[in-house]
Amino acid sequence: MPHSTGADSAAGSADVVGPADISATPALPAGPASPAGPVLPAGPVLPASPVLPAGPVLPAGPVLPAGPASPGSVAPDRAVVRLRLDLAYDGADFHGWAVQPGLRTVQAAVQDALHLALRTAQPPLLTVAGRTDSGVHARGQVAHVDVDEEAWAKLAPRAFLRLNRLLPPDVRLHAIGIAAPGFDARFAALWRRYSYRVCDDETRLDPVRRRDTLAYGEALDLDKMNQAAQACLGEHDFGAFCKKRLGATTVRELLRLEWQRTEPGIAVATVVADAFCHNMVRALAGALLAVGDGTRPAEWVAEVLTAAVRDPGLRVAPPHPLCLEEVAYPADSDLAARASLTRHLRSPAE
Repeated sequence: MPHSTGADSAAGSADVVGPADISATPALPAGPASPAGPVLPAGPVLPASPVLPAGPVLPAGPVLPAGPASPGSVAPDRAVVRLRLDLAYDGADFHGWAVQPGLRTVQAAVQDALHLALRTAQPPLLTVAGRTDSGVHARGQVAHVDVDEEAWAKLAPRAFLRLNRLLPPDVRLHAIGIAAPGFDARFAALWRRYSYRVCDDETRLDPVRRRDTLAYGEALDLDKMNQAAQACLGEHDFGAFCKKRLGATTVRELLRLEWQRTEPGIAVATVVADAFCHNMVRALAGALLAVGDGTRPAEWVAEVLTAAVRDPGLRVAPPHPLCLEEVAYPADSDLAARASLTRHLRSPAE
């Protein structure tokens, strides 16, 4: 989910996906461009998350009164500060966010850069807002890390430039600085916003966008897709759309699920929830694509949701069109309360 370790492989080709098998690549008949569907009204305006300065000048911040230091990164008797990092990455060549032995991951790349820049005994351990799967991208990822205060003070004036030079070109740091008291990248978040981009007209396929766009083999009816999506809004058990984990809840509050035509031949889903369980967005996208191409009726999505068990006819959409766009947090004064509430509601294995 979107935010757990995934085993999905990156999909980077411009092959066309068909409705019968989301991974199949049938040829499309030649012909004129499919007419664009009606432009849907924008959904409710969601509160914007605070914008952090992009520059390298960083104010000094308070020493964190609590919070465990990353193993090996801070000596037990040293003062600790918590940093907030805002990141973007092209996930095509990564095996997801979370560290996996022998595999290239975003977390490992960022931790290695911090390790070199801070000169810690071991790479400091990052906590992230959304653990993206293999091939999934991010424009608005957020993480935090606890580091030695003295080491940070030495690095701070050049941290932004230094870290971006150490990071690979498919990962960029947008901002870094002392986190507000009570900040937790994962548990303090109010909601996460993802997008899912599909081209359903072969004449509109753009090879430049092949790494972030699904080439779909049938024209999609967005009206039917949005009708089906309405049943998923609100708080539900999304067990039918998730890979369940022992001891973890699959109850989530879906705030927005809407498809729009951003340009002729291009359909983009906006998906916003307080949090997502593993494969949730891609499973929802796969179900709605089946409705949009006429394979399933609009009512089928509500039936799957109510059953709360994985439907054998439900196909998980490919990962490469999925992008984490934004993570929102409350005002600084409410961060600690939000984190405490989320921890109470959700298992650490989320």
